[in-house]
Amino acid sequence: MRIARFSIDGNVAFGAVEGEKQDELVLDIIKGIPFADFELSGTKVPLSKVRLLPPVLPNKVVAFGRNYADHAKEMGNEVPDAPFAFFKPATSVVGPGDEIQYPSFSQDVHHEAELAVVIGRLCREVPRERVKDVIFGYTCANDITARDVQKREKQWARAKGFDTSCPLGPWVETELDPHDLTIQLTVNGGQRQLGRTSEMIHSIEDLIVNISEAMTLLPGDVILTGTPAGVGPLHVGDEVAVTIEGIGTLTNKVVKRG
Repeated sequence: MRIARFSIDGNVAFGAVEGEKQDELVLDIIKGIPFADFELSGTKVPLSKVRLLPPVLPNKVVAFGRNYADHAKEMGNEVPDAPFAFFKPATSVVGPGDEIQYPSFSQDVHHEAELAVVIGRLCREVPRERVKDVIFGYTCANDITARDVQKREKQWARAKGFDTSCPLGPWVETELDPHDLTIQLTVNGGQRQLGRTSEMIHSIEDLIVNISEAMTLLPGDVILTGTPAGVGPLHVGDEVAVTIEGIGTLTNKVVKRG
């Protein structure tokens, strides 16, 4: 099931996305929130009549770096023996169609296409065999990075955590085997990144076991699983799109920060 979060007539709701052709998609509005037992209302609205929002509002975004060997190599880094985590704040999150605002303190902003895992229940110290039980679903992410700032500063808080640096969407796919999906990114229609989730060094199970050893994960929290090779610069006016097999496409435009 594809679960979207949207606004219509000033109201925010969740809905199940139905249909296959983009111009025929409709949303069946959900009664309640999707992290608990819910019912479909039967009230349907065309996707074209709503504004899609970030599919979740996470308490925290936990991102893992250097989780594809070719990406680590292209950045001149060693492959980490253990998962390497950092954070992006909730204020970095934007949705499909939202603007990525080029930060004033950087001259070298890069795209990074990623599979995002959405947590579905409160959990801590999750055993490997129970990881699937705590996952709500999967969505597309773009880990926008101020590369010059990342190289200059020891902490990545500003480089990875500035406002609009974490586009998510277009929705959450709840029924998906995430272990061998095509992940690609285009800029203005030209392909920049192409890889498969099977190329991850540390699996989704590894990542969730690792981070849940240290902290409690909440419903709606997001885990970013790393990016394949091909990262590169974005410029004001660019349109960047992340497409993941079985999920869909997340598209955003880069603008000058006002």
